Amino acid sequence: MEVSQRAKGIAPSATLFITNKAKVLKSQGVDIIGFGAGEPDYDTPTHIKDAACAALEEGFTKYTATEGIIPLKKAIKSKLQRRNGLEYDIDEIIVSCGAKHSLYNTFMCLLNPGDEVILPLPYWVSYDEQIRLCGAKVIAAEPEDNLKINGDTIRRFRTEKTKLLVLNSPNNPTGVVYSEEELKDIAEAVLETDMGIISDEVYEDFTYNGIKAQSIVKVAPELKDRTIIINGVSKTYSMTGWRIGYAAGPKEIIKAMGNLQAHSTSNPTSFAQIATVEALEGPQDSIEEMRQAFSTRRDYIADALDSIPGINCSKPSGAFYVFPKVSDLYGKTTKKGTLIKDSQSFSAALLDEALVAVVPGSAFGTDEYVRLSYACNLDSIKKGVDRIAKFVNSLR
Repeated sequence: MEVSQRAKGIAPSATLFITNKAKVLKSQGVDIIGFGAGEPDYDTPTHIKDAACAALEEGFTKYTATEGIIPLKKAIKSKLQRRNGLEYDIDEIIVSCGAKHSLYNTFMCLLNPGDEVILPLPYWVSYDEQIRLCGAKVIAAEPEDNLKINGDTIRRFRTEKTKLLVLNSPNNPTGVVYSEEELKDIAEAVLETDMGIISDEVYEDFTYNGIKAQSIVKVAPELKDRTIIINGVSKTYSMTGWRIGYAAGPKEIIKAMGNLQAHSTSNPTSFAQIATVEALEGPQDSIEEMRQAFSTRRDYIADALDSIPGINCSKPSGAFYVFPKVSDLYGKTTKKGTLIKDSQSFSAALLDEALVAVVPGSAFGTDEYVRLSYACNLDSIKKGVDRIAKFVNSLR
C-alpha cells in the first residue's frame, strides 16, 4: 500500500521533533539544554490530580457524551463569563482532545478546498499544516514592525476567497499580546467582509507588566456569530498530557464539530474531564505562581540573549517564549566548519556543537528568528544562554 498524497503533504511538527530529539539525547546521557517544548515545567496541581484519581476510583472510565460532559461544559461556560466577560450557552461549547484537536475540528468544519485563510507571520507550526490538510490555501500575512498585524494588514491580504483569519494572542512564537485598541482595529477590517475568525487564546493567563489579554469577541461583540474561540487547560494548569481543549462559537458550527469528533476520537478522556472541572472551579493560585516564575525567567533570558552580539531579542508581553532574531549571524562558520546560512542550520549547529535545542524560525514561517521556551527552570536557562553566548562568540 502507498501513503496518500494528503499524508505525504504533512510536515512533521518541528517543535515536537526538536523536543523528542533532545529527549533521546538526554536518555543517552548527553547534557542537553532543551528550549523546544511549549510545556510548563510545573507539575499539574495536586487537587486536580486528586479529582482524576477519585473519578477513577468511582469507575468513571466509560464513554461520555461526544462533545464533553455537562458539568465540564458548565464549568467552561462559567469560566468564559468570569475570565473573559463572554456569554455562551452549553450548546455553543465543545470539549475536545486538546486545543490542537479543537483547532483541527474547526478548520475541518469550516474550510473547503480553495478557501483562503489569512495567517499572520510568524505562526504556530500546526496552523499551516491543518489548513492545508483541508485543501485550503494559507495566505501568510507579513506583520508590521512590532510583529503584529493590524486592520490594514487584513485589507492588504484579503481576497474574495478569504474565509478565515487566525488570531493568536498571546502569541506563539513571539509572545506579543494585542491591546484592546489593536483588536478593535482588526475587528473593523474583518467587519468590512464576511470572513470569520479563529481566536486562539490558550496563553491568555500568562501576560506580564500589567498587560491583560482580551478576547476579540469581548472587544467587538458583533463578531461573536462568526468567531470560534479556542482554549484549553494544557498551559494554564500545566496539563499538557491530559489532552483537554475546548471551543466556543455558533451552535451550528459546534454541532458540526461534534459530529466530526463522533467519527474520529469520540469523547475526550472521561476522568481527564472530571479533573478539568476541578481545574476550572477549584483553587487558582497555581496560575499566579507560574506566571510570576515565568516573568522572572522572561526578564533574564530576553536580556541575556539581547546582550549577545549578533542576536536581537525583544521582551515578550505574554506566553512563555522568546523569539530572538539571529539572521545577523548568517554567513558565519562554526568551529566544526558548518556554514550558518539560515535558522535551520543555526539550530542544528547549536544542538550539535553547544548541546542546546531551539526551534528554527522557519518552522513558524519566518527564517530570521529562532524560538526558545522559558517554561523551564532558571538554572537551565542560565546554563543554556551561556552555551549560546560561547557558541555565537566562537563563530567566524
